[in-house]
Amino acid sequence: MAFDGIVARAITSEFKQDITGGKIDKIHQPDKNTIILGVYASGKHLAINICIDAHNCRINLTTHSRINPLVAPNFCMLLRKHLIGGRISDISMISLERLVNIKIETINEFNEIEVKTLVVELMGKHSNIILVNEKNIIIDAMRHIYASSDNYRDILPSRFYSMPTSDKFDFTKLQNFEDFYDKITPELFKIINSGKELQNNDIADKSDALAKIISNTFTGFSLSFVKASIKHCYISESVSEKEIYKINSKEYLSRLYEYIVNIINQTQKLTFEKIYKKDKISDYVLVLGNSEHGSYYLNYFIDDFYIERESTETFTNYRNNILKLILDLLKKYHNRLISINSKLKDCDEMDKYKLYGELITANLYHLTNTHADNIKLENYYDNNAIITIPLDKKYSPSENAKRYFKKYNKLKNAFQIVSKQKIETEQELNYIESIVYELENATTLEDVQEIFEEISDNVIFKSNLKKNQKNKENKKVYKKKKREDTYSPIKYEVDGFTVFAGRNNKENDWLTLSFADKSDIWFHTKDIQGSHVILRTNHQEIPDDTLVKCAKIAAKHSKAKISSNVPVDYCKVQFVKKPNGAKPGMVIFTNNKTLYVNP
Repeated sequence: MAFDGIVARAITSEFKQDITGGKIDKIHQPDKNTIILGVYASGKHLAINICIDAHNCRINLTTHSRINPLVAPNFCMLLRKHLIGGRISDISMISLERLVNIKIETINEFNEIEVKTLVVELMGKHSNIILVNEKNIIIDAMRHIYASSDNYRDILPSRFYSMPTSDKFDFTKLQNFEDFYDKITPELFKIINSGKELQNNDIADKSDALAKIISNTFTGFSLSFVKASIKHCYISESVSEKEIYKINSKEYLSRLYEYIVNIINQTQKLTFEKIYKKDKISDYVLVLGNSEHGSYYLNYFIDDFYIERESTETFTNYRNNILKLILDLLKKYHNRLISINSKLKDCDEMDKYKLYGELITANLYHLTNTHADNIKLENYYDNNAIITIPLDKKYSPSENAKRYFKKYNKLKNAFQIVSKQKIETEQELNYIESIVYELENATTLEDVQEIFEEISDNVIFKSNLKKNQKNKENKKVYKKKKREDTYSPIKYEVDGFTVFAGRNNKENDWLTLSFADKSDIWFHTKDIQGSHVILRTNHQEIPDDTLVKCAKIAAKHSKAKISSNVPVDYCKVQFVKKPNGAKPGMVIFTNNKTLYVNP
């Protein structure tokens, strides 16, 4: 939901009823963009949330608790000094500008009443919280801004506060519909005279054309609000694509004008309406009158909406940050494997060098010490077939033999080392791919935090984690909320049996090695990343149909969930072992059978 001037006006209207006359008893700053004012009003403790984040700027009452830093930031301390104990005397807005003034009466050191104003500017990336005194002098601001070519005013302590300006018209100052029509007519004619098609990148259809003109002409109107208003006035259905620009469309525009006027003047009758996109809820918008949802207290609806959106954004950003880190490491190990395979290919020559050395040594008795480019000898390993051996003419045949043996020994040692490296690298790749699978299937912030905790304990990720300061901060946050060795695997009921599926590698280990009984049955997709699945047998015989259903669950919780004919291994838990030093989630098993299922 766009926090435009209409929403801000409705929020302010509710504020006046609830917190006017309230006493400020707490002030917190949970993060760099948010101030929480604790207010005691009408026998209730309320909390005003003021957020100036570029994408989620807003002001509303909140019921959601936030974690506060141990040491309050400087601006928070300044607000406590000036406002704690103060009484909110008035809350107002300037027309439909997203600018809320909270006037607070305080007592100074001379026991005199002073009125200070907390100015909340909600303007996207230019949002700010500013404390000014009675003379309109800035005491301090959350963000200090210097006047420049891009900004016409200073927001600094001891400077005179000036309001932001706008090139748009103030809808609340319109005298009547004719005034409204005169303001939008030039823009309508611009599009007509320019010969632009309605079906272009900027204007999708006739209602969007009008919505864009109105939102660009008047301050405080979001595009989604105007679109919803047009829809409620049936303009988009009643006027043809060409008629919308004709003078005779004034009757429809008049209906729209009256509708918007009623919304501005009757904020107590507003409710919200869902906006659908591809049969899914994409947003909400304020409308006049009752909807299918009934009336809602707007402050708390806004609070829940933005908290949910912030949680989703935090989850997505956190997961994507870690996923990028993991994918970078995965690419590094893929390159390492390519290098190892190249070295192993070079080692294919070692037996040839050994043969050359042996043949030269065996024939030294009849070879002259003449330096030559090559020699032809009988290969007694191949029915005495003639073989041509290249030589370095700088050296004698005996020296060439020694050089071939040296090459052989070097490649032989390299082969042993690189072969071991290949096994280790493939194991690491397999483990990293399992982390990628977990991240792609994580659905909550807690899931991602558990994965982050897992990789933080693994040495292969440490160098990458050090490069990512955000993840270091996230790790600290997680430690505060660290779970007490509790796991919550996904649970299913299948034919009267209970089935569990792990959500990450650590939970897979716990599920298989600690939670499961030896008589339980373990499932896992064959050579495919996926979850460990445990079927609780309770020492009963398991029907074949049940085994197939459990195998489908294992396939569903794997990278092959959209494939067909997926192979799933299963065996009793007693045959599943974890080798010493194995990565989380990595096990070996025996006595297994394989089922092929469609998830």
